[in-house]
Amino acid sequence: MKFNTFIFITFFITSLSHAENKKPNIIWLYSDDQAFQAISAYKSRFAKFAPTPNIDRLANEGMLFQKSYVANSICAPARACILTGKHSHKNGVLNNGGRIDYTTQITFPQLLQKSGYKTAMYGKWHLKNAPQGFDDWAVLPGQGSYHNPDYRVKKGDTEEKVREHGWVDDVTTDKALEFLRKQNKDEPFLLMCQFKAPHRAWRPPIRHIDTYEDIIFPEPETLFDNYEGREAAQIAEMRISDHASMKRDLHMSIPTTLARLDGKDLAVATAKYNKINAKFEKLNLKEGSKEWVQWKYQRYIKEFMRCVRGVDDNVGRLLDYLKKTGLDKNTIVCYSGDQGFYLGEHGWFDKRFIYEESFRTPLLMRWPETIKPSSINHDLVQNIDMAPTFLEIAGLAIPNEVQGKSILPLLKGHTPNHWRDSLYYHYYEYKGGHRVPNHEAIATKRYKLVNFYDLDHKELIDLHNDPNEVNNQYHNPEYKEIIHSLEKKLQQKQIEFSVPELPAINTEWRYTPEYLAEMQSKKKKGKKKTKKK
Repeated sequence: MKFNTFIFITFFITSLSHAENKKPNIIWLYSDDQAFQAISAYKSRFAKFAPTPNIDRLANEGMLFQKSYVANSICAPARACILTGKHSHKNGVLNNGGRIDYTTQITFPQLLQKSGYKTAMYGKWHLKNAPQGFDDWAVLPGQGSYHNPDYRVKKGDTEEKVREHGWVDDVTTDKALEFLRKQNKDEPFLLMCQFKAPHRAWRPPIRHIDTYEDIIFPEPETLFDNYEGREAAQIAEMRISDHASMKRDLHMSIPTTLARLDGKDLAVATAKYNKINAKFEKLNLKEGSKEWVQWKYQRYIKEFMRCVRGVDDNVGRLLDYLKKTGLDKNTIVCYSGDQGFYLGEHGWFDKRFIYEESFRTPLLMRWPETIKPSSINHDLVQNIDMAPTFLEIAGLAIPNEVQGKSILPLLKGHTPNHWRDSLYYHYYEYKGGHRVPNHEAIATKRYKLVNFYDLDHKELIDLHNDPNEVNNQYHNPEYKEIIHSLEKKLQQKQIEFSVPELPAINTEWRYTPEYLAEMQSKKKKGKKKTKKK
């Protein structure tokens, strides 16, 4: 009897110790162009009109980060920063044409896989070459399609192309759930489920095409920004008024919008869009008028929010499965985006700039027994921090070349002494779409010092006095000491991160006031020609 009792106690203690030492599972949920303003947990102007109850569950049951930022606000570079824990100039992916060179770069999924984690990647990849470090993967080719998408699917040591039926993020979630069903509960796993939505051009699931149709969303204060004192903003081509296509983006062309649908799906979607578009035709708005721009804003926001609603549906499916199976107890669930996005602020859609809506990204993390529910963090964190965080959580060494910091102490409610007080940012894709010039910057919680070196133009933003970021204080003598302090911080970051010397000023991008006036004149002439037709 005593012997049996001893065996039972020994077994119980061993089992308890095993449970305590078991590495946690990690689920990384990642949306493309996920504006923090579109998540109701962030309590933005959209919160009560377009709630995201499932994403909000992560905030209610875990931690919401208020100061989470990116190192380079563009899709492929942001993903490379996440995977490697390094800035763009170190991981080699400067712009959307880049790909990870696996001969010189190591990623956190590779290291987790080597340590015994089962790893999988499904959805938006955007890095051109095949994913490495994953036992299974199925990724969209390039941007992918919203409806009936194609996937590049792992097939042994090669890949094949497979056409799926349905809305893209529903399908991606199906694949993620199938992976979860196959997991051995005694082995830790990493699941990266990366949604396409709400990337342009916004095509919501059929079930949400008319969601929010009767809602009037609040406009941002800067919808009609005049960009005074901000030369780079003046030349950027991402204004809702001028650059959001009526056909492609705002879906006034049904064949373009629903090109991949067929059968009953096509009929239902067509009927919904025809009904919505008929309302616009009745308004008979004058192109270029204030009312016309306001209508474009409303249509854009509704399509964007409908896509976010589809993502929220699928976050709910995954969270429900974790709870049903008990996997939630030892699983870290993170939700973020590859960067932020403008929802009408400065009259824009898209991202790229260091202004807050683009630079800042949502980050919500749930980890039962470790993260205190409903906690909010205000420390400066950056997407290069995720790789070292996951490695430390898994008990692995962080490679010396990693430039991010593990946020594990923050998750436990402790901010280390001497935690960073500034962030380094660098955008490189001036030759890409939207004509946003390259810029390097240093950002603190209050200030941003930005060098648009292609234009020989600098800006100082004071978020405390100017939360909308419309006043350039760089030439204001009252900020002389602050500028000097920020320049020193920037130099320190350049040294810390081994940043290459900036290129010479690109004269092609140094637009003079005369050139800008000429552009504006051509724009007006173009509108007159359109009216005559």
